[in-house]
Amino acid sequence: MDAKSFYGARQRTLLALVPEHPEDSDADLSDNDDLIEDPDYHPTPAEVAGDSPFESLEEEAPSTSSSTTQPPLKKSRKGKSTLKTVSLEETGDTPDPSSLFTDEMIKHIGHHTNLYSAQELGDPIKTSPEEIQDFLAILLFMGVFTFPSLEDYWHYDSRFDVIADIMPKKRFQLLRRYIHFNDNHQWNQSPDRFYKIRPLFNMLREQCLLIPSTYKHSVDEVMVAYKGTRAGSLCQYIANKPDEWGFKMFCRASSSGIIHDLLMYQGASTFFNVVLSEQEQTLLLGAKVVTTLCKTIAQPRLSVVFCDNYFTSFNLVRDLHTLLGVKCIVTVRPNRIGGAPLMTDKELMKRGRGACDYMSADGVVAVKWFDNKCVNLLSNACGIMPFSAVKRWSKESKAKIAVPCPSLIPAYNEHMGGIDLSDMLVHLYKTPAKSRRWYFPLFGYILDLCIAKSWLVYKRDCGLLNEKPLCLKRFRLAVAHSLIKVNNSPPPENQKYTPRPSRPKPQPDVRYDNMGNWPLHSEKRGRCNLCPKGVSRNERNAMFSCVCLQTRNALHFCIVL
Repeated sequence: MDAKSFYGARQRTLLALVPEHPEDSDADLSDNDDLIEDPDYHPTPAEVAGDSPFESLEEEAPSTSSSTTQPPLKKSRKGKSTLKTVSLEETGDTPDPSSLFTDEMIKHIGHHTNLYSAQELGDPIKTSPEEIQDFLAILLFMGVFTFPSLEDYWHYDSRFDVIADIMPKKRFQLLRRYIHFNDNHQWNQSPDRFYKIRPLFNMLREQCLLIPSTYKHSVDEVMVAYKGTRAGSLCQYIANKPDEWGFKMFCRASSSGIIHDLLMYQGASTFFNVVLSEQEQTLLLGAKVVTTLCKTIAQPRLSVVFCDNYFTSFNLVRDLHTLLGVKCIVTVRPNRIGGAPLMTDKELMKRGRGACDYMSADGVVAVKWFDNKCVNLLSNACGIMPFSAVKRWSKESKAKIAVPCPSLIPAYNEHMGGIDLSDMLVHLYKTPAKSRRWYFPLFGYILDLCIAKSWLVYKRDCGLLNEKPLCLKRFRLAVAHSLIKVNNSPPPENQKYTPRPSRPKPQPDVRYDNMGNWPLHSEKRGRCNLCPKGVSRNERNAMFSCVCLQTRNALHFCIVL
């Protein structure tokens, strides 16, 4: 390649990408997990020696400067799309949101709950799918109306009728104690460390893959909060996360926040049920995760994947396009850019805010841009042209100024936050999942994730119909009420639960003051509402008092004279 063709390669844009409102984009791309190292990453000998396709290009054009001169700023035109989005009509019918947590999952929970209780107690607790639906409804209500402890929903001082009228406290505690999702006797030394919850996750993943997505996907990690010690090394720690301790999962989501695929991290056996080629087995952890999640993309050659510097490298971006046809726009760490001879951070900072340097090789452009700090990006989906302007605060002029910005920066900021949006929605109304059983928080996350995703699909459909959607809280409450009313058949007579009105006990100073607590005498004969039915007068006289005395309720005596 001569110097002229190399210069043309540097100026050629792979795909023009202009933000609709570049001034609104946040170009501070510094990641909170910069200090989190990939446990499998080690620099290759080529990276240590500095051998790279970028360097070979530079040797063929020694007279060409490796930095760029700032091109004139171009005003963005309103209405110009950034990346082509998928039409929902082209991808097929949208599945029913209620199918995320399917009837099959409810029957599965009921079956294994009865099985586990029979193994532990010798006799099953005889639950049913209808009762499991009531149990799920209670958990949904508890996520909105939070009390200090679960017993407070039934306690006479703080009774919450919306929950207490669905199921007795002892029955709820019994279901919560023996709820189960897999058969412990079928474990047989399986390498799956999430064996107790795996069937439910597999069914959830199948439903996630059925939801049509756009062409833009983001890959990131999610933490499910758990600080117990019973899960062993499954419990991970990641600093600067909302939940620093918990179970780690890797997810692929669209920019709207809908998760389409997920993978649970369990150390060396994470990919025990994933078919990998010999080349893929040699990849690092981050590259394996991205490759595995990208394999389930419906239309890979039309899709663009965004991920942060924890996962990415130059070889990953190149191989994803070669093997799967997926293009990428990613941030990358300086030691993983494939040895591109970009300017150093000090040299770029001397050029001022908005300075940019880039190199191109093998269809991949490496960009270093200085805003508040230097950030490195790799892209084979778009180039740096045309430049746009973003508004930034200047301490010197004490006003907002226009900062030149390559086109791939606003695209990354716009489409990278899908998983963070989903995580935020899940944390708004969380199912109380504090338990000695380590897998119960994962069950609570599945329930909350289904609600959040269903609401996003419902909100998207309301936008297509020009209707005003419910907020997430009202939507969650509507689902809970629907679960209660979905079973119209009356329960068996022996399982019928009639909620009692709240009768708070008097305070001790009133109960034992010996004043005003005696029964009222009346000529009209009546029957005590608290006495058991079918008890004759002689039997009550022999008992001398009714059950009310046994409960030590000083406000009522039922003595038959």
